[in-house]
Amino acid sequence: MNGTIQNRDAFLSQIANRLGRERKTSLERPKWKYNPQDEVLKDATQDDLVEVLKQQCNNIHTKFVQTNSANLVASLKEVVDGYGGGSIVVGNDKRFEQFGLSELLKKDWPESGSEVHVWDHTLGRENIEKANLANVGISISEITLAESATAVLFSSKDQGRTISFLPNYSIIIMPKSTIVPRMTQGARFVREKVKNGEQIASCVNFISGPSDSADIEMIPVIGVHGPIKMTYIVVDDL
Repeated sequence: MNGTIQNRDAFLSQIANRLGRERKTSLERPKWKYNPQDEVLKDATQDDLVEVLKQQCNNIHTKFVQTNSANLVASLKEVVDGYGGGSIVVGNDKRFEQFGLSELLKKDWPESGSEVHVWDHTLGRENIEKANLANVGISISEITLAESATAVLFSSKDQGRTISFLPNYSIIIMPKSTIVPRMTQGARFVREKVKNGEQIASCVNFISGPSDSADIEMIPVIGVHGPIKMTYIVVDDL
């Protein structure tokens, strides 16, 4: 049931009057003389951004792997096996098919004893329980911020947010084409989607490596909440 707003105009006009100014009925985006946020890495090539991302991964205790589409399956298997195999949870993401991973993630990995659960919104809370028991969660970044080594993940009915933080280990696949300098471009990416009328996730996660207690207590203990370890796999899709 929708509520009714009463006396809104009179109320807002009274506030403007008390502030000694004319009431505004529309807003214009301010035009700033200086935009220092656009200067950071503005001349960086895509390869430069990959290198910045790689170096920042050292600071956030995250393993960095670079590969191409042809070798992605082998690279992913190697990382999963390095985490001990076991149960895996992934989103129902069409990009897995684009990268040639759909068949791999639809079945078990007998050689590593890995059982794969693909997120299915019709199963409801069972998906969360699967993620909670999983050893590895695999996601694909929507956009990647090189400066802070941050993966931006959109949650949806086919991509639960628990995939990236309930399993013991998290693997995030990052298409090279998605790498941008910093949060400035990440915010614009989201804003453009809204401007174009696209449906935006109710939850947008900005993830920079495994959890670190030093963010709060100043004493570093990695993996206190969320994944113990994390790997970024950058895929050259250009």
